[in-house]
Amino acid sequence: MPVVHEIYDEAIRLKDSGNLEGAVAKLHEVLAIDAAHADTHSALAVFNQRLGKFDDAIQHALKVVELLPEDPFSFTQLSVIYMRCGKIPEAEEAKARAHFMGHGH
Repeated sequence: MPVVHEIYDEAIRLKDSGNLEGAVAKLHEVLAIDAAHADTHSALAVFNQRLGKFDDAIQHALKVVELLPEDPFSFTQLSVIYMRCGKIPEAEEAKARAHFMGHGH
């Protein structure tokens, strides 16, 4: 789907120019086309965290874990988002999952 990738790339350009709100809006356009676009959920987790929208950030990070349950990085990102949102026990749990998965257990 080239349209999804074009919209995603436009969102990244908006973020790079300092327009996080615009980037978030553009990423929601991607999700309207492909609700399972993991890169978009990942970016939304980070951008929403930077905007102080912690609940939204966590929800998108959780969606990445749901979409990519075998990817240790998805749990690493979830851990970082939880930590930056002040949810330390949840961050530690996600970090442990990432560590466990990354070592092939």
